[in-house]
Amino acid sequence: MDKAVNVEFIGNNNQPQSSSMIELYWQYIKNGSHSDGDAGMKIHEYQAKEILQKYGVITPKGIACFNADEAADAAKQLGGDAWVVKAQIYAGGRGKGGGVKLARTLDELRQRASEILNMRLITHQTGPEGQIVHRIFIEQGVQIEKEYYVGMVVDRGRQRVCLMASSEGGMDIEKVAAETPEKIHKVFIEPFTGLSQQQAEDIAQKIGIPASCLPQAVTLLQGLYRAFDETDASLLEINPLGLVTGDLVMALDAKMNFDDNALFRHPEIVALRDLDEEDPVEIEASKHELSYIPLDGNIGCLVNGAGLAMATMDIIKLYGGNPANFLDVGGGASAEKVTEAFKLMLRNPKLQAILVNIFGGIMKCDVIAQGVVAAARDIQLTVPLVVRLEGTNVELGKKILADSGLTIIPADNMADAAQKAVNAAKTQPA
Repeated sequence: MDKAVNVEFIGNNNQPQSSSMIELYWQYIKNGSHSDGDAGMKIHEYQAKEILQKYGVITPKGIACFNADEAADAAKQLGGDAWVVKAQIYAGGRGKGGGVKLARTLDELRQRASEILNMRLITHQTGPEGQIVHRIFIEQGVQIEKEYYVGMVVDRGRQRVCLMASSEGGMDIEKVAAETPEKIHKVFIEPFTGLSQQQAEDIAQKIGIPASCLPQAVTLLQGLYRAFDETDASLLEINPLGLVTGDLVMALDAKMNFDDNALFRHPEIVALRDLDEEDPVEIEASKHELSYIPLDGNIGCLVNGAGLAMATMDIIKLYGGNPANFLDVGGGASAEKVTEAFKLMLRNPKLQAILVNIFGGIMKCDVIAQGVVAAARDIQLTVPLVVRLEGTNVELGKKILADSGLTIIPADNMADAAQKAVNAAKTQPA
């Protein structure tokens, strides 16, 4: 989950601060939710704010830029005497990593923009390899009087959107979840009626929004829910929600993720996708309708069905191995798709074995066998290959493998397959 980044208080010596909801989110999961809000397509902060503005959510004025000259022009256009330069990447912890900086003059802004653009920004979410910053967001500085937290996720157990809010927004939201969970307030929203005025007003009062700001807080919260609902979001996070000078309630940062299964309804959101921020292997996988997630291990997994994929990775771990990926070819994979799946796995330089685990229902075992044979021949496979087939046309599938003339290690069941894959990986050079 992303770490939302707060702007600096103008007029004091505080440093830019970053905050995370991740511990709060997992606390929420442990307390009985079944949400997977971090899944789905991501967009940048400035894009999320553009969406939210259409729903009446007030944000600081800002302009996305790609070079220092554009940044300076943006600052002139925005006006004011202080601006925040924000790296735009799909990862949290930007402030702590040096990706959020305050500038009080145009010369300083140019310098800050040049420092951030094209830097390899390393945060707790990027891993040690970091992410290259290709774009920045120049935003008018605002003076913050109080920070709050607001987030929305889908609670699948309750079949409701859960609105979570706290008076303790900012970098310590995870400490609030762990140490003072009573400061976190939740509302489960009825889908047919949406977030009512009474619900919005009640939660705004609970987190300490001043009475003079309650009407605009209600408007903002209802706008956030409408945005979440109408865009088929899987997560919406405002951290911080700020009370700024002039009694304004503003979304000072914004994070939105969207349900992949609903993107066909939202071509305008798909158009926001930034391929520079995504793993090239995952992009390639999506082109072939493969569900692929790289992991840290050395045993590639090719499976049909997400549940079987999870079980396969678990049993590999049980026998002392380490899976290299999650790869679901789905229920209707062709031989061509299986070949592409093998090519994806083989991009991993640490790969030392491959385990194919197929339960043939809609996906027939003979089709998978043909795909495995074609892939192994096409790419001249050099790592051990273990195959376990079960289900529709299993005997025909096994015969295709046996008659292929390729070195394929057959397995009788999942346990046998996992043990053989783990042992085969151990025989390969590190």
